[in-house]
Amino acid sequence: MDVGYRRLDDRQKFAAFQKEKALDLGAAEDVFEASKHLVVRLNDFAYAYQWTWFGVPIIQLPADVMATQEVIWAFRPDVIIETGVARGGSVLFMATLLEAMGNGIVIGVDIDIRAHNRDSIESHPMAGRVRLVEGPSTAPETLAAVRDLIPQGARVMAVLDSDHSRDHVLDECRAYGPMVTEGGYLVVADTLLGHLEPEETPTDRSKLWERGDEPLAAVRAYLAEDDRFEPDPVINGKLVLSSSPGGYLRRIKA
Repeated sequence: MDVGYRRLDDRQKFAAFQKEKALDLGAAEDVFEASKHLVVRLNDFAYAYQWTWFGVPIIQLPADVMATQEVIWAFRPDVIIETGVARGGSVLFMATLLEAMGNGIVIGVDIDIRAHNRDSIESHPMAGRVRLVEGPSTAPETLAAVRDLIPQGARVMAVLDSDHSRDHVLDECRAYGPMVTEGGYLVVADTLLGHLEPEETPTDRSKLWERGDEPLAAVRAYLAEDDRFEPDPVINGKLVLSSSPGGYLRRIKA
């Protein structure tokens, strides 16, 4: 054996390669358009509804699950706030990551946490890392309850995935953005709606969100009024086959 032989450590080189390709992908408009059309077609089969996390429906596209995992691992939050609990899979997914990292809680906020969904969450092995707050996400009493659950000095990020109308999402950005700590992420879900033509907009949901009255419009308005956040070009660059392209905002100022 040649003791002088050393296998090169190429981790930094590989990370640079990943970043370069993510930025290239973000600039590839033809790929984004093809991805958008495929996601629209997949909606005919309720594709986002096909997945579970540890047995509980997560209602997310796989690319968004992976992207959220990446920012959680990179930021190592003590607290993750999610508005929009739905069936509970998403809060349990993030709780699982925090459990693996040995620290943190997920605060799930929803105007209506139905009894069977609450049971799915509270009976789950990851329930110990979840706190549920029921009420309108931007109501003063709800926000007060959320703040009471955040320890002093905690590292905080937030995921906004409730009512997708422009004004509501903008109100949530204004309410929860200040809670996100420097370096943390404010993730605004379903920004793809802002890229859809009227004939592509899903009509099988509880509400119809057309371009201009959807999360991407709220993101643009929020970024125009608050310079503490900017879109993460690498995460957003690789978000094809995703419901939230452009929705990963990083807090760059205290």
